Amino acid sequence: MFESQTAIASSHSPHLRKPGSKSVSSDLGAGEPGNSVQEGYVFPLTVGEMKASNSPMHTTSIMPSPIFLWRFKVIWFLIWAFTCCKIGWDSVMRMSADLRDLFLYEAFLYYNPLLLVTMMVWLWGVCLWVFSQSTINYAKIFDLDSNHLTHREIWKSSIWMTVIVPTSMTAYLYLYSHGEVALAASQPVILYVAVALVLIFPFDIFYFSSRYFLLRTLWRIALPLQPISFPDFFLADILTSMAKVFSDLERSVCRMVHRQVATIAWFEADSVCGSHSVAIPLVLVIPYIWRLLQCLRQYKDTKEKPTLSNALKYSTAVPVIFLSALKYHVSPDRWTYVYRRLWLFSSVVNSLYSFYWDITRDWDLSVFTRIFKFNKPSLCTNLFYGRRWVYFWVIGSNLILRCTWTYKLSAHLRHNYLTVFMVTAIEMLRRFQWIFFRVENEWNKITKSGFQIPMVDMPREEEKLLGSTNHNV
Repeated sequence: MFESQTAIASSHSPHLRKPGSKSVSSDLGAGEPGNSVQEGYVFPLTVGEMKASNSPMHTTSIMPSPIFLWRFKVIWFLIWAFTCCKIGWDSVMRMSADLRDLFLYEAFLYYNPLLLVTMMVWLWGVCLWVFSQSTINYAKIFDLDSNHLTHREIWKSSIWMTVIVPTSMTAYLYLYSHGEVALAASQPVILYVAVALVLIFPFDIFYFSSRYFLLRTLWRIALPLQPISFPDFFLADILTSMAKVFSDLERSVCRMVHRQVATIAWFEADSVCGSHSVAIPLVLVIPYIWRLLQCLRQYKDTKEKPTLSNALKYSTAVPVIFLSALKYHVSPDRWTYVYRRLWLFSSVVNSLYSFYWDITRDWDLSVFTRIFKFNKPSLCTNLFYGRRWVYFWVIGSNLILRCTWTYKLSAHLRHNYLTVFMVTAIEMLRRFQWIFFRVENEWNKITKSGFQIPMVDMPREEEKLLGSTNHNV
């Protein structure tokens, strides 16, 4: 049988057929009755053809459809969210009624900063998506290279943060309510250490270039010893809206250092890690001091007087923060009749000044024309383009939120942690809508002046002409 198969194979392969050998059809007597080869008969493959058929080029891979994958991920996400909510609720209900509020207060303190950071990452991804739908080239505005993160990559990072942070919080609630105090105390510590390691990880994984760009910008913000670029003061403005996040972060780290995690050793009047701590106003004022120093550095480089007015705006936040903190260090009568009135006056001045600067300088909304010039048809095209009601909404909401913004800066008002969380989240939403107009205004300056930032061969920051009015901070 082996010889017959070899003969059949050799008859179809000129490389295996012997000289003078007949084909299969001649061996079987083609044309003779009963010996004809049936039409459509598939002959065995040669050795080379068999290898070729087993190669990856000839294998067909079956991949699920994108819609199926999306539905599968959504289902698993809903299952995970329901599981976390169920475990968290049952864990809280296991606590006694007198300790339940303190238990939630402490848990919220540790995870509140990272939850708000996760929210801001989501919002930044939305901003990049809107910019990609419009004619605004944000890569040129922020001096980004071709490897910068898109909105899809930002959303991937935010999805991981959305999963990891609540999962750690659920584990904390479950372990503490079931008596595993040591394991519960380790959950926020492990999470904070992991986040810090991911940010400073020196290897080329997990968006290394973007992490380096972020850390370098933060370093330039903390030490404004060089000319100020647009990403520097743009990120610094966002950090001012996240001042409460830094304050809670300081209190969380303070409790971790003093080993007070998962102990409910919570005293509101604690002068070390409580609301009476001197470190709270100091941490709250840091983003405004950074921004103030940036304005002074900008004036040194450009000699433009509006930068001094901008510096004055950030300086008005300082009395709001420290006058509020004085409530815990002066007598009640002195606070009520002296410092409280000064605090109210400074709050009004800061809110109105900041609102005026947003409208006239950051956004330049003196003419109601448009929001974006969209180059791709989308929902935003019909919703925003040329609609004056959007401008009225943004101006009105910005005024209201600027006034409520002082709530999060005032230590003596921060007793209800859920209310403070909501106020901080709303402030971040105000900053979210501020980003659209600020970036569009900057793009208008670039296009009107004809100044183009090259996509390749970026000039060094020291060589940029920061004396122009293209980047008026």
